[in-house]
Amino acid sequence: MGDVAIRIEGLSKRYRIGVRERSHDTLGGALTDLAKRPFRNLRRLRELSTFDDSANREDVIWALDDVSFEVERGEIVGVIGRNGSGKSTIIKVLSRITSPTRGRVELSGRVGALLEVGTAFHPDLTGRENVYLNGSVLGMRKREIEARFDEIVGFSEVEKFIDMPVKRYSTGMALRLAFSVAAHLEAEILLVDEVLAVGDVKFQEKCVGKMQDVTTTMGRTVLFVSHNMGSVQRLCDRAVLLHDGELLMNGPTREVVSGYLGLGAERLGERVWNDVASAPGDDTARIRAVRMLDDRGELSSDFDVRDPVYVQMEYSVLRDVESLNVTFEFRNERGELVFVSTDDSGGTQPGRSRQAGLYRSTCRIPPDLLNNGQMFVLAKLADGVRTHAERPDVVTFNVLDSMDPDGARGSYPADWPATAVRPRLEWESERRAETHSKV
Repeated sequence: MGDVAIRIEGLSKRYRIGVRERSHDTLGGALTDLAKRPFRNLRRLRELSTFDDSANREDVIWALDDVSFEVERGEIVGVIGRNGSGKSTIIKVLSRITSPTRGRVELSGRVGALLEVGTAFHPDLTGRENVYLNGSVLGMRKREIEARFDEIVGFSEVEKFIDMPVKRYSTGMALRLAFSVAAHLEAEILLVDEVLAVGDVKFQEKCVGKMQDVTTTMGRTVLFVSHNMGSVQRLCDRAVLLHDGELLMNGPTREVVSGYLGLGAERLGERVWNDVASAPGDDTARIRAVRMLDDRGELSSDFDVRDPVYVQMEYSVLRDVESLNVTFEFRNERGELVFVSTDDSGGTQPGRSRQAGLYRSTCRIPPDLLNNGQMFVLAKLADGVRTHAERPDVVTFNVLDSMDPDGARGSYPADWPATAVRPRLEWESERRAETHSKV
C-alpha cells in the first residue's frame, strides 16, 4: 500500500429494515391478504439471506453506496455529514464490527477504535480492572497496559476514583477513562467516532491535543468522525463529506466544511414542531419553534449588516424546573463559532425557574455587528448540568452587505476580510499641533 494507511474502494453496505403491515378497510381485502400471507412470509424468509439488486425494495436501505477514498499514513482525516449519512457505518466496517456488502477495505497497521463511551466497560468492575479489560478488548497486551497504566490514568484525571466501580462514575469520568485507554493504544490507525462531544470543554481540548500529538510525533493515522466543525478544522487538513451513504466531497477541510454547512440548507427563517412528542428535547423541556425576525417582527432569512436581527425560540416546559436557560450559538459558513448568547447572560437570571407551560424567548443581535455571509444557528435548552434539548443548524440566515458607505464598511473599497464579526466601533480623530524639540 506504500504510504497509504487506509484504502477504501467501492465500499457499500445495506441493511434490511422493517416495513409497515398493510391494513384493509374491507372484509374481502382482509381475507385476500390472509390467503396470500403464507406465500409472502415464505418469500420474506428466503430473502433474509439474499437481496435483489434490481428491485427498489422498501425494506432495504444503503447505509453506504460506492464510497472510495484513501488516507495516507500520519494523516488526520475528518469524516463529516448529517445524522444517517453513513459516518458510523464506515467506522464500524473499518473496525470489523460489520462486514461490507460490496467493495473492499485495506488497512496497513494495527487498528484501535473508540466508538462509544465506555466500550467494553463493565459497570461492576473498578476503573483499574476496566482499564485492563478495555485494553485487552482493544488488542493491548498485559505488559503494554502495565507499562502505560500510570500514563493512562493520569491523562483521564480519575486517579482518586480508579478503584471505585465504574457504575458510580459520571458519564464524563467514564468517557475520560475510555478515551485515555484508546489514545494510549500502540496502534498505527485510530478510529474515533463522535465521543468527544460528551466531555467538557477542557477535556475536549486535551483530547484534541492528544490526537495532534499521536500524529505529529508518532506518525499515527486518525479517522475522526465529528459534528464539531471547530475540532474538525483544527485537527484535520483534509475531510470527506458523506450524505445519504454517498461520498459528496473529499478535499481541504475548509472547503468540505463549507459544503457541509450549506448542504440542504433552506433559508426559511423558521423551524416549527407542532407535535410536542416529536419536538427536540426530553421529559423536561422541548423546543417548539425557532424563528428569525426582522425589526418589524416579520419572518426573514436575509438581513442587511446595518439592521438588527432577532432570533426567537418557543419552547414547552413539561414539568416545573428550578433552572432552565435558552442558548443560541452562531456559526459562520466556515464552521467557526462566532459567539454564544444565553438568556441569563444579562445578570437577571430569567431562566433560573420555570413552571410547566409554553414560553417564548427572543434574542436581539444589534446592527453593524455581524460580517456578511451565511450564518447557522444552534438552539439549546439546558440547566447548569444537563442539556434538555439541542438542535444544530436549526435555522440559517444571510447577512447581506449593501455596500453603503454609511455602514460599518465605510469607504473600505474591497471585500471585507473574512472575519467572524465586523462591529461598528466609535472612533475619534483630531489634529494636533506640531511641536519641535530643540537640538
